[in-house]
Amino acid sequence: MAYNILHVDDEKEIIKLLKMYLKSEEINHFEAYNGREALTILAEKEIDLLIVDIMMPEIDGFQLIRQVRKTKNLPILVISARITASDRIFGLEIGADDYLTKPFDPNEAIARVKALLRRYHQLGLSATAKNESLQVGQLRLDVPACTAYVEGCPISLTAVEFRVLKLLMEQPGRVFTKEQIYEYGWQDPLAGDNNVRVMMSKLRDKIGNQRIKTIRGLGYRLEVAHGET
Repeated sequence: MAYNILHVDDEKEIIKLLKMYLKSEEINHFEAYNGREALTILAEKEIDLLIVDIMMPEIDGFQLIRQVRKTKNLPILVISARITASDRIFGLEIGADDYLTKPFDPNEAIARVKALLRRYHQLGLSATAKNESLQVGQLRLDVPACTAYVEGCPISLTAVEFRVLKLLMEQPGRVFTKEQIYEYGWQDPLAGDNNVRVMMSKLRDKIGNQRIKTIRGLGYRLEVAHGET
């Protein structure tokens, strides 16, 4: 299966570099040099993964991510020279799935691209096969459709948020460590406390702050109210 990747960066040399490294992969490479061009391509093509720079003309990367997340659940990898922790956290908070800082190793970038594609599409295939739906109280997860509902109203989730919510809903009341959540959500065994905290904060905003409880020193669990199943 050939995947379609859209790489958005106003530095043409960066795009050329990754395009060269992607030649050996089964990937169709589309390119844009600002956020406005990217939105046009996203409207015309079926894109499987978005690579986005932050500092771009017309529409910057943060604005682009916000626009994309209104309608699409595709994986988003940020590759940016903005290296502060606040920039990284903000990017993850508004919907990016991974963040890589410039200068970067092209081989690492390709590895992250392949991992995001594998996780995203394997999740979709397994979910369709199981035809599974999870429900905890007024919170329901339609796995085949990758959609969550709170009191009957659909909410938008990123790929990582979807995986973590599915993990919590499969065993409500169980405490999962930050390491378990990070490994399941990002499918990476390395601990990522900041990533987990940011993602959990966003997930709480979407499903209701009271539904996810922090167990200090241990991790997180999905709360089950009295009488809920």
